[in-house]
Amino acid sequence: MRVSVSWLREYVDLPADLPTGDLEQALVDLGIEVESVVDLAATVTGQLVVGEVREIEELTGFKKPIRFCRVDVGDANGTGEPQEIVCGARNFAVGDRVVVILPGGVLPGGFAIGARKTYGHNSAGMICSAKELGLGDDHSGIIVLGPGVTAKPGDDARPVVGLDDVVLDLEITPDRGYALSLRGLARELSHAFDVPLHDPALAPAPSGTETPAYPVEVRDTVGCDRFTARLVRGVDPSAPTPSWMQQRLVTAGIRSISLPVDITNYVMLELGQPMHAFDADRVVGPLVVRRAEAGEKLTTLDGVNRVLTADDMVICDDTGPISLAAVMGGETSEVVADTTTVLFEAAHWDPPMVGRTARRHKLFSEAAKRWERGVDPAVALVALERAVRLLTEHGGGTPGAEVLDIDHVRPRTPITLPADLPTRRVGVEYPPARVVALLERVGCTVAQGVDRLSEDPGAVGVASGAGTALSVTPPTWRPDLTDPADLVEEVVRLDGYDRVPSVLPTAPPGRGLTPRQRRRRAVAGSLAERGYVEVLAHPFVSPELADQLGLAADDPRRPAVRLANPLSEEEPLLRTTLLGPLLGILKRNLGRGHRDLALYEIGAVFHPRVGAGSPPAMGVDRRPTDAEFAAADAVVPAQPVHVAVVLAGDLDPAGWWGAGRPAGWADAIEAARDVLDAAGIPGERVEVRAAEYAPWHPGRCAELRVDGAVVGHAGELHPVVVAALELPRRTCAMELDLDTLPPTPVTPAPTVSGFPPALIDVALVVDDSVPAEQVRRALEAGAGELLEDVRLFDVYSGAQLGDGRRSLAYKLTFRAPDRTLTVEEAVAARDAAVAVATERLGATLRGA
Repeated sequence: MRVSVSWLREYVDLPADLPTGDLEQALVDLGIEVESVVDLAATVTGQLVVGEVREIEELTGFKKPIRFCRVDVGDANGTGEPQEIVCGARNFAVGDRVVVILPGGVLPGGFAIGARKTYGHNSAGMICSAKELGLGDDHSGIIVLGPGVTAKPGDDARPVVGLDDVVLDLEITPDRGYALSLRGLARELSHAFDVPLHDPALAPAPSGTETPAYPVEVRDTVGCDRFTARLVRGVDPSAPTPSWMQQRLVTAGIRSISLPVDITNYVMLELGQPMHAFDADRVVGPLVVRRAEAGEKLTTLDGVNRVLTADDMVICDDTGPISLAAVMGGETSEVVADTTTVLFEAAHWDPPMVGRTARRHKLFSEAAKRWERGVDPAVALVALERAVRLLTEHGGGTPGAEVLDIDHVRPRTPITLPADLPTRRVGVEYPPARVVALLERVGCTVAQGVDRLSEDPGAVGVASGAGTALSVTPPTWRPDLTDPADLVEEVVRLDGYDRVPSVLPTAPPGRGLTPRQRRRRAVAGSLAERGYVEVLAHPFVSPELADQLGLAADDPRRPAVRLANPLSEEEPLLRTTLLGPLLGILKRNLGRGHRDLALYEIGAVFHPRVGAGSPPAMGVDRRPTDAEFAAADAVVPAQPVHVAVVLAGDLDPAGWWGAGRPAGWADAIEAARDVLDAAGIPGERVEVRAAEYAPWHPGRCAELRVDGAVVGHAGELHPVVVAALELPRRTCAMELDLDTLPPTPVTPAPTVSGFPPALIDVALVVDDSVPAEQVRRALEAGAGELLEDVRLFDVYSGAQLGDGRRSLAYKLTFRAPDRTLTVEEAVAARDAAVAVATERLGATLRGA
């Protein structure tokens, strides 16, 4: 919200010599974010003066209309002669007074003004528009000063156009909708500087009359609990908006349209009450305020034909909807150039309804912005009176004596606040009298009593005033105050956040990271070192993902938690596997031209607790009990942490050094082994077996076991899954459940032998169905303590081996810690290893 300080001073007695820095700090201390403080006088340098147009010569022969003007700028140019200026605008005539910047001046944005020859004429200076002066976005024409301006040619134009002011650009948080008005900001500043407030909402206003200003029926008193209206007849349709009002609207970022419409916007900024002006002569029959019927249509003031839903509120006449209530009016009843009878409407609408309507229609008007944050329902009649007076003062007309006021507003419910609660919550001493004074300054009505239930198990001490309860009724303009915590915040805010000590919590004793955190970091570092790139996927998936991944009907990963308020209706479920979102990221990168990808993610998956029911309702006035925590935890989905990788394209890139190597199922399995190794699981406890598990290819899928328990799967994705997700052929993936891994064992320091190793290769012929992992384990079991390492380095199948047979070649490393092995010892150990493999798996030495 943009607002000028001079306008604020009309409602609060700010010190005359208040520095802008102190004003900014006061707003920040009150919890209002200040985007910028702009001294408008400094935005334009040089001579900015009032000029009067003496002559206009229309230039022809150019692609666009051009005018050569002679403008009287008094003695500002040093000669007293009219200034020659070329201008393209056409919204002014001879005799009009305009704003001129002379050569040497600089406009906002560093645009320097000089004298030059253009379009065949000398042009010295510029006639300025509002946008060029940084006063608004209107660039359709230059500023033409109204008849009420008394400045003469040559006078400084800054005070005339408002460039002698200071403008605040404020970011108002959603819970402080009252601050989206001059009234609300003035009240806040009166608290900060302890100065008098001149509340414009306290102005006298006539009450509703027995005879309504216009026949209106409100059918939904929940969506609209107050509706007021008043007529003004005989308005001069040609009456312009006064320049001071236009100037304030432009400063606030609102375009001037017409006098009645500008008045509604002005009152909205002043009081915080959005209003609407109808052309009463264009309204057919009585007005009806109701919910829209699904499929009804309305063309709003922005020219868009909108299809309404049953959740929208509309104002109708006999022709149908004429206004999308609280958001934007309709074209059929808008104030036009010949409007002489204006019907002002000021109502109070349900904030959630307005917020849903604005988002549904993507129509975030200034009115909707205020309604969804909360508007004071008690200010409607005052806003009506203010609008009627402004219109009759500047546009003539006669106000109707009849005032419509349909009021169904419910009184605010008192809030019970233990007087010592602010002290207990914040740790700063707030005496009960101070608490009462601060809440009354906000506008609350406070009554005292005795609270026998004020003992708080979460209290850090007993403060003065313990046992005393306050019955606090918030003011009508603070709909955000609904529970004791809100009142505590107001006490702390007004007393000063700077009084709250900055005390850091004591760090718990320990060794820093937990074992689970260390394991997660080790796994992430291991994958990153091997060239995998970490990604962070949203945990939301579509209902169709389970079918795309080929999950069976009884697969435990198919049931998923549905979000009550999803970010997207297309993805309302929480993931039960990392692969869905991770493969989506893979597809997105492929679409952007990347071909060789190795991605990984570590994150939680979510498994619903079937039959857990609903969580208990827990307030914010106290710490939940252990039983409440346990009941809530029993409903929360199980959230084990998984790690997953996906591979596509070449794992080793091609280049001048040779051909590349495409990623395959073995690389996914090796990634799983690397993860288990980084997690501290010894290799002898890891077993790899062939498996069938969606979404992997049945013949190219492995399950990984630790101590006999399955912890994950790896391999090549099923061709059907690859086709459904539009991924490259032979895309590979791996997913492990880190939470199922046993604790990392204590690893003894290895014994390093200084004696040379004995290297022996052995090739064993086995059936195709025998996993290489089982052969490795058999060799380890038979070789004994002298075996230091065993590694598979070749796999071969051919006609000479026979159908269904293959050769697995292993490199065996033998070493003794205390001596150099003899050939006989190494060969004996090899033979023992081969004997166990033959006994267990039917292996035979190749070539034997």
